[in-house]
Amino acid sequence: MSRSSSPAIQPLDPATLAHLQSWQGRSETTPDTVTAAPLRALSATLDRDDPPPAPGTEVPPLWHWLYFLPHPRASEIGPDGHARRGGFLPPVPLPRRMWAGGRLRWQAGNPLQVGQEVRRTSTIRSVTHKAGRSGELLFVLVEHQFHNDHGLSLTEEHDIVYRPLAQPGDAAPQPQRPPAQAAWSRSIVPDDVLLFRYSALTFNGHRIHYDRKYVTEVEGYPGLIVHGPLIATLLVDLLRRSLPGARVAAFDFRAVRPTFDLHPFSVHGQPSADGKTVALWAQDHEGFLTMQATATLA
Repeated sequence: MSRSSSPAIQPLDPATLAHLQSWQGRSETTPDTVTAAPLRALSATLDRDDPPPAPGTEVPPLWHWLYFLPHPRASEIGPDGHARRGGFLPPVPLPRRMWAGGRLRWQAGNPLQVGQEVRRTSTIRSVTHKAGRSGELLFVLVEHQFHNDHGLSLTEEHDIVYRPLAQPGDAAPQPQRPPAQAAWSRSIVPDDVLLFRYSALTFNGHRIHYDRKYVTEVEGYPGLIVHGPLIATLLVDLLRRSLPGARVAAFDFRAVRPTFDLHPFSVHGQPSADGKTVALWAQDHEGFLTMQATATLA
């Protein structure tokens, strides 16, 4: 289905918005077991030479995204490859859905480890409507708390943004320049294999990451979109390669501009003068900022 034949999306009228905001406060708890196989697979995907994870091995920062994955039945999948809307998340009628950023805080002395039984409690904290230059935007803030047998291990705030399809004549967002100086840099080639492996590891059926016909003809992007969580993971991976002994206590990140598979991109880091934080960012082949983050070290 091309964009010209896509059904028109109605504006978010007050009644629709009130219905969507009735999801605020909804909560669900999901159990999972931290197993070794996903960690081995992501280590290979990121081209790391990690030892095999044994029981008690700590889950690296952001690698908890390999667990607590939704498993909708095939009949429950929507046209974009995600589960149809209206379950835990509100049934937002805007068609584009993106991971906009997040904030994570790890509890000192209680890491997630291989072999643990863990519970994730997710709560919708807010549903917020804004009007941007490219049309209506709806932001959903979800808080996740991860508990093992020793108590709270990790708190994560996850920002999701919904937006309309691109239209001819839409003004492009003003690109931003990244920081001028980086102590560490690494080039990443976002080929089909990397995107496929990360989608498979996170059971992510979103077609913008693998279906070129869909992403260009329906959602109007020029190429496959590199996963926001993958870019965030690569930022932390750069920190871990550059400061192998560092422990991350907090991580805040924000997606600024989509990254496509059409060109290599790069990840960069710059520690603060006092060594307590690290500025991290990704930029595209044109030198524009695509993701900005700050890691706080323990």
